[in-house]
Amino acid sequence: MATKVTIIGAGPCGILLAHYLLRRGNYQIDIYDRLSDPRLVSFSTYRTYPLALCERGLSALRNIPGLEEAVKAEAIVVTGRVAHLDNGKSRYLPRSKPVYTIDRTTLAIALLNKLTEQYDLSQVKINFDCQCTRLDLQTKTAYFENKSQTASNSEFTVSYNLLVGADGVRSVVRNSLLNTKLFELEQKYLTNGHKTLYLQPDADKGYNFQAGKLYGWSLKDGTRLLAVPQLNKTVSCILQFPKPENFLTSFSNVQEVLAFFQENFPDIRQHLSEEEAKAFLEKPVSRIMTIRCNPYHYDDSVLILGDAAHAVSPSLGQGCNSAMEDVVILERLLDEYEDNWTEVLAQFSLCRIPDTHALSELSDYAFPLSKSLVIEWLLRRNISRVMHKLFPKYFPLYFSERAADTMDSYLEILNSAQGWISKVRRENKKILKKL
Repeated sequence: MATKVTIIGAGPCGILLAHYLLRRGNYQIDIYDRLSDPRLVSFSTYRTYPLALCERGLSALRNIPGLEEAVKAEAIVVTGRVAHLDNGKSRYLPRSKPVYTIDRTTLAIALLNKLTEQYDLSQVKINFDCQCTRLDLQTKTAYFENKSQTASNSEFTVSYNLLVGADGVRSVVRNSLLNTKLFELEQKYLTNGHKTLYLQPDADKGYNFQAGKLYGWSLKDGTRLLAVPQLNKTVSCILQFPKPENFLTSFSNVQEVLAFFQENFPDIRQHLSEEEAKAFLEKPVSRIMTIRCNPYHYDDSVLILGDAAHAVSPSLGQGCNSAMEDVVILERLLDEYEDNWTEVLAQFSLCRIPDTHALSELSDYAFPLSKSLVIEWLLRRNISRVMHKLFPKYFPLYFSERAADTMDSYLEILNSAQGWISKVRRENKKILKKL
């Protein structure tokens, strides 16, 4: 008899898990997601900021035939970053190993398409517009609200034997564990805020972005802008500021927005339409929530993965990669314990929590806010690269590159960089107090 698994969340982590389980055979998967089917929604509605897939994420895709190729066909190979300096010049900072940038929704669509091509409805059913509202852990019942306009019943329940929560940072599954014995949860917002904007450069004005490069600008107050060119020659941008309460919140009209970009980021301003400036003005300042919790399972019936279990700062670009790595580690345990989920769930929490908590520490304090420490960071990274090239056995890659370019555990990487992380933590806290 097939083992039935209910997955809450049809993002990259949830869909990748379905691929892995169905490949094992003798599994039947039901997936529920609160959003509409992304394959049926226009890009302008669902567009999100691109993710960076590195070796951890790519190796997870590589284990399923055809997945890595399907994703890479929709992604851009990024080989380095162009840093724009205060003096008007720029510096190119090459990566030791390329990464692939792809919009999150485009990634999910690529995984969905391969899943539905390979498996039929008797093996996997995907239910969109279905919001999980709560779990009854004792009766193993999940409660849903059907948000589809064509639904005859707005509320329904699903009985489960095994449920996996891959439902993101605001996970309903995780929050259902709050009243269980010994469950610990720490959730906090990062101090900085951000807004996104999207450019559609006018060919007549010239296209001054090269595919395969990220573009970054920094202001003296710590405000930063990152631009990522896309395959269709649009450009996704994110503007980050040290605190959510900042001068941008005082803008009252489009002309003020355009004037700000003209003064500080003229390369962006020449491609910024009034329509997008208006959207930027009306968009609220967003803040990123991080999650630490323990354990990642409940009894023998519930497991949480990805952002639901360990949402982190995007500074190292490891959020999606670590979520995909969750799936690889879960399968390794399924092999080791011969699909005995009671053992697998407990072991997953034991072996994964130290690593993901280490990733949280690395992500929070990888990069300094002070200019003096930024110079030191560049020196450390460049010296590390040279020494690693000359003596790879004795000098590992710099910690930020180890996280992206190797499969070393996050805990090992944190232990090797503990002195730097502690230094950045102290200095960043001093700077933030003054802002």
